[in-house]
Amino acid sequence: MSSNASDERLTHEAKGKPASPNMAKGKETYTPSTVAVTGLPDSPPGMIDAHAERRLLRKIDLHVWPILFIIYMMSFLDRINISNARIQGMTQELDLYGNRFNIALFVYFVPYIIFEIPSNMIFRKTKPEYYLSSLMLCWAIINMCMGFVTTYQGLVVLRFFLGTFEAGILPAIIYLTSTYYKRHEFQTRMSFFFCSTVIGGAFGGLLAYAIASLDGRHGIAGWRWIFIVEGAVTAAIAMIAFFLIVDWPEQCRFLTPEEKKQLELRLADDGAGAVARMDMLNAYAYRRILTDWKVWLGALTYMGVGITGYATTFFMPTILSEFGWTARAAQVHTIPVYAVSAVGMVSVAYLSDHYKHRFSFIILGCCIATIGYGMLLGQAHLSSDAKYAAVFLVSLGGFICPPIALAWLSNNVSGNWKRSFASAAQVAFGNITGIVAALVYRQDEAPHYPTGYGTSLALMWVGGIAALLLFTGMLIENRMRDAGKRDARLNRPKEEVDNMGDYHPSFRFTL
Repeated sequence: MSSNASDERLTHEAKGKPASPNMAKGKETYTPSTVAVTGLPDSPPGMIDAHAERRLLRKIDLHVWPILFIIYMMSFLDRINISNARIQGMTQELDLYGNRFNIALFVYFVPYIIFEIPSNMIFRKTKPEYYLSSLMLCWAIINMCMGFVTTYQGLVVLRFFLGTFEAGILPAIIYLTSTYYKRHEFQTRMSFFFCSTVIGGAFGGLLAYAIASLDGRHGIAGWRWIFIVEGAVTAAIAMIAFFLIVDWPEQCRFLTPEEKKQLELRLADDGAGAVARMDMLNAYAYRRILTDWKVWLGALTYMGVGITGYATTFFMPTILSEFGWTARAAQVHTIPVYAVSAVGMVSVAYLSDHYKHRFSFIILGCCIATIGYGMLLGQAHLSSDAKYAAVFLVSLGGFICPPIALAWLSNNVSGNWKRSFASAAQVAFGNITGIVAALVYRQDEAPHYPTGYGTSLALMWVGGIAALLLFTGMLIENRMRDAGKRDARLNRPKEEVDNMGDYHPSFRFTL
């Protein structure tokens, strides 16, 4: 987020903490800002009134999140509706036997992964309302077209283009929303936002159940109606979204000039934000971004813990139908699983923000999912009720982790360009597991899916180990900065010091 020159000096002194004695060594001295928020006479310079701050947060929450929640819910629903269509007759009509269904899932992720980083770099230079609503309208049209496809090859082509237009949505939303909040306000909101995927999954099953009664209407099969109806709804929302998506904080229309100043001050007071900046994309910034081990460990964490969410949404209707339930009953039985996952996800997010801690909650999610996977791998001697309980555990553990992983990396990178790149890289890496999930749940291994469950469990702990390494590295780095062992970085040229981002020794990492 951009700041005025007079405010760019705001450092730890704004919090009543002395600045590092080395900050001025051979450099321009950083001094505290004396900016006070107008209309708040009881507030000291550089501070904002607590009541005004709460009012500001409520206003931001109400303007930023609702439409983005709906956008991503529809994105997720339009991505996974193929799993609901599969058990409503699509397999027979398009001859999706063998590994054809898996390939149709797989091809979506190829452009999805390729285009996420360039999309987010473009997004930073555009107006969010134009960019996001345009992408949404395009994928809505593609989704409706899938309702009229007549061949397997046509389905694969359409899935490719669906991935192309959905690629920029999640990293753009993460980046945009992170510019409005302090680091320990972001996790709870991110998990509420991720409930959109849970609601999308549950609503997908409920919608498929309802659409089954349309089978044959106007000569169109029920599975085709899933794509047609959902695509039409998405297109309508895209046109409304254009008027509701917020702009960047410095350009948004829903905040008054005074409220923008309040927002600027409170963000500068979070993690040395005023000096830990990266507003210029030059050779030095590229080096700081591409060589930052946090970005790549954060991406690996998200990649590992993200597989369960994809596996659950792609294959849960099929897995439940193989427990002995009819297609309609299997769709309905997905809803309680998603409901429990949503409650668990938000509850853990609240605790994570309350304790200002991320790592342990990721490990908690891994442990819960591990119990569920263990039960499913040994399901030969389990009843249908026990296997259904295992699906609850897998889903709960799997949905707890991804929003924490996303918020954790966003908390620990500073600067416009770095945050843009990091969020896109993390989501791009994470979607590699979408490809894995699409390929390892093989039809010839139904109903036990040993390869699918085993691979998912292994990757879950790849993410857990990456989280451990990330936690350990940032803990060591914080201690070194507290001891002044990174202050020598301030002896570099001023243009580098002013563009270091979280490499600046004033920045402290969230664990």
